Formats: sequence, C-alpha cells, structure tokens
Amino acid sequence: MNKAFLLAAVILSIRTSGIGQAPEFPQAEISNGLLHARCYLPDAETGYYRGTRFDWSGVISSLEYKDHSYCGQWFPEYAPTINDAIIGPVESFTPLGYKDAVPGGTFVQIGVGKLVRPDGSSYSPFKYYSVLNAGVWKIKRSNAAIEFHHQLNDTAYSYDYTKSLVLTKGKPELVLAHSLKNTGKKLIETDVYDHNFFRIDSSSTAPGLVLKFPFTLTSEEARGLNDMAAIEGDSIRILRPITGEESVYAVLHGYGDRPGDYDIKLENHITGAGLRIRADRPLSRLVYWGNPEILCPEPYIHVKVQPGETFTWSIRYEFYTGNLSN
Repeated sequence: MNKAFLLAAVILSIRTSGIGQAPEFPQAEISNGLLHARCYLPDAETGYYRGTRFDWSGVISSLEYKDHSYCGQWFPEYAPTINDAIIGPVESFTPLGYKDAVPGGTFVQIGVGKLVRPDGSSYSPFKYYSVLNAGVWKIKRSNAAIEFHHQLNDTAYSYDYTKSLVLTKGKPELVLAHSLKNTGKKLIETDVYDHNFFRIDSSSTAPGLVLKFPFTLTSEEARGLNDMAAIEGDSIRILRPITGEESVYAVLHGYGDRPGDYDIKLENHITGAGLRIRADRPLSRLVYWGNPEILCPEPYIHVKVQPGETFTWSIRYEFYTGNLSN
C-alpha cells in the first residue's frame, strides 16, 4: 500500500474484532505535506465518540508536524459514550430547549441530535442523555480536507450545520470553518466552545507548559492557582507537576469585544513545539482547565441565528516549532 493511498482521506469500515483486538472506527487521514492528521468520523452506530456533550465531527486522533505530535489520548478509560473520551479541537454547544422540556421530553444538542431529558434535574455536560434522533450526517473528503454536514429536522429546532477541517496549502495550519443555518421556526441562541484537547508530544502537565494571551489576565472561580499554576501578566505557567486527581481551573477575564482577543498560544518549552489559535469572532467567555495529562484553553463564541438565517465562524490553528522563549 503506497503512501499516497495512505494519506488520502479513506473511510475505514468497522470490523468485528476478535478477543483482545480493538475495533477500527470509521476514520480518515488527511495531509497537506506538512501536517498529517487522522480524524474519527461521526456514526451513530459505530463511531468512536457517541457521547452527548461534544459535537461528533472533527475528532482528531492524531496530528503531526515536524516530528512533533499534537493530539493523543489523555483520558484513562475509554467508552464511546463517556462525555470526554474525545481528542483534538472538539466543540460543544449549550443545549437548546432543555429548560423548557418536561421529564421525558426532548431537547437538542447541535452536532449530536435530539436528546431526551430524563428527569427534573439540571442539565449536566458530564451526563449521557439518550439520543432519540441523531439526524443525518454527510461527509465529503479530499487529500487535505474533510467536510461534515449534519442535518436535523425537529418540531422545535431544525438546522443545517457544516464543519470543514482544511489543511492550508503550503502552511502548517488547520482551519475549522463552520456554518449553522437555522431551518426551523424558533430562534437558535447558544454558546459554542472549543475544549482544545491538545497534548503536545504526549507530555504530562508540568513546568514548561505555557498558555499565552494578547491581554493581561485576571481570574475568578480559580482552582490550583499559585500552587500548580500561576497567572503572570498575559500568560499562565505551570509551576509544578500536576498529579493524581489534581486539576487546575479558572474563568479568565481581560478580553474585549473584538475578534483579535481570540488569540491563544499553547507552548511546550521542553520539546519546543507550540500552536496558535485564532478566530474571526469575539470571545463570549474564556476558561482554562488542566489535569495531569493535558492543559486546555477553552474559548467561547456566542451564536444567535434567527429562522432562515446562517451564522458562520472560523478557527485557525497555526503549528510551529523552535527554541521557544520562557
């Protein structure tokens, strides 16, 4: 099997595995000659991720640039419906209609489908909800791009959602381009955030990992600051290895209402690899979270789409290497 065939975007059909063998999930490989990525593809029956927290499209199991790896498994246990058993720059939307649904009623999670509210408890992103209608997924692919199209028709909320993963020609850059058309009769208003599960060179969360922003940071609801991590002007630095069940977290402030503030760098100063994250929409909220295996910036974008209208946004990831300054 030649390299050109391997690097083409090829869906692998799932096979029945023998004892001790892991199944092969539907997936595709893309490359622009600089970046090489493998993506899991959405499938309600056989997909790698079938949880109800994150959009099923755009799950990147591996991404490599100049002998550095940027994605990989960071969680200890896997099952397809575990809420965060997922990899890469994955996105989650605030659910639509949950508060209005009675127990046994339904609500909508964009990129997942129509779900069932089981009881009177508040919505929890860490909980699995039964999927009543997973909608229809269509996938187009080429050597350097994959386009996911998700269509959901429902009495309350209906939409056409398109998400494209494109490796820019001649650049170490990944672009996530989104389009959400409201095809229903009710307003769609939600916030979408990218959890950015990047694990650079499979490193643990320890000194040498740095998050950088284009503004001076302040924080609230902080956990682990001045012990495991510290805010230093426009940066967050890890002070000591995070171990066991420890985690760091904070809601961050300092950004304004311009897209230019959505500009985040995640760097590994030990291995000399980093990435820059930019978007064409302003931040509506900003969080960071980390555990012993991973450090994640979590930027939010507010989405408001009237019936018949379309909302678009793009996120760019630039990958780089070198002697990164402290």
